Amino acid sequence: MSHETAAPAPAAPPAAVPSNPYLRLLATPGARAFTAGGLLARLPMGMFSVSAVIMIAGAHGSYALAGAVTATGLAATAVVAPWTARLVDRYGQARIAVPATAVAVLGSLALVICVHYDAPVWTLFAAYAATATTPNTGGMSRARWAHLHRGDPAALHTANSFEQAADELCFMLGPVLAASLCGALFPEAGTLTGAVLLMTGVLIFAARRATEPPVAPGTRAPSPLLTPGVPALLAVFLATGAVFGAMEVVSIAHAGGAILALQAAGSCAAGLLYGSLRPAARAGHRLLLCLSGMTALMSLPLLAAATTDSLLVLAACLLLAGAATAPTMVTGMTLIQRLTPQAQLNEGMTLAVTALLGGIAAGSAAGGWLVEHSGTATGYAAPMCAAALALAVAAVGTRRA
Repeated sequence: MSHETAAPAPAAPPAAVPSNPYLRLLATPGARAFTAGGLLARLPMGMFSVSAVIMIAGAHGSYALAGAVTATGLAATAVVAPWTARLVDRYGQARIAVPATAVAVLGSLALVICVHYDAPVWTLFAAYAATATTPNTGGMSRARWAHLHRGDPAALHTANSFEQAADELCFMLGPVLAASLCGALFPEAGTLTGAVLLMTGVLIFAARRATEPPVAPGTRAPSPLLTPGVPALLAVFLATGAVFGAMEVVSIAHAGGAILALQAAGSCAAGLLYGSLRPAARAGHRLLLCLSGMTALMSLPLLAAATTDSLLVLAACLLLAGAATAPTMVTGMTLIQRLTPQAQLNEGMTLAVTALLGGIAAGSAAGGWLVEHSGTATGYAAPMCAAALALAVAAVGTRRA
């Protein structure tokens, strides 16, 4: 009786690797889940301030009060956010982000209650200040990518570009969603929806523990502010924030807020394109090129406002002006990641965001002053000058990066 040896089953062909760098990025195990949670958690960041202004101004009839309350929240965030990030680095994302978000959500709910029941004005400031504990979800997401793709500069470059495009998308859609909800439903609808999205997004994000960066034991290192090169980069982020703040105020005064979506759209598209390119070996040199491009492109809205009354021309110039902002932010964040110790990534990136927010506040004030005293056309000089300042600071402070 003959015995035939069965032929071994053919091996399964290896899974095809997507050629698109973003598809490869999202193919990372666990990436899609924490990315979805991060997007949900970040969308309210573009909603809360607009919702608060609509809600408070509608109840009290004062945009000055609404602006003062939101400015207080921004100042509180600048103080609290780096400490929250340091706790995240020390104890882990899930252990800190969830309770910190819960405190922030309670602050938002308290603001709604105080406005609805006409509580004393000081309670509005206290409630909105409590929202400063909101963790920097974008920073935590970038820290996860840095952990998952350590040693792979190309993948990390794509990840940073993806995160910047996500930021732009959230800040582009958030205000529109907030204004629509407050107008179509009731004034508190934007804040309540934002609170639900924030808590849900952070819970989904934190649940993906497999992608969370490990906590370094005994992490009690000095602040990243003491790391060589970081203070200069934070100064660049401060000046870049002034570009955004001035552009926002001047554009609203000149043509209304809707036109700002074009700048965000240009930035989002440029960020995605930038992420598909090979990363530069010398990120410091790339940062100088990006800032040079941003300075040049920021002159376009100034020329358009000074030489023509056409909103179509201005819209096209704003679309082009936005093309350099995302590559600048991506390169700056890459440098922050390279210079900051691994165990302090969340704190380092949160400091960058805090500097950006401070610059936005300063740029808003400068742009508003120029508009009031010299007109909107001259006001467009503010973002161009802020971009030139960022370029000068980078040229001096990041030459060796």
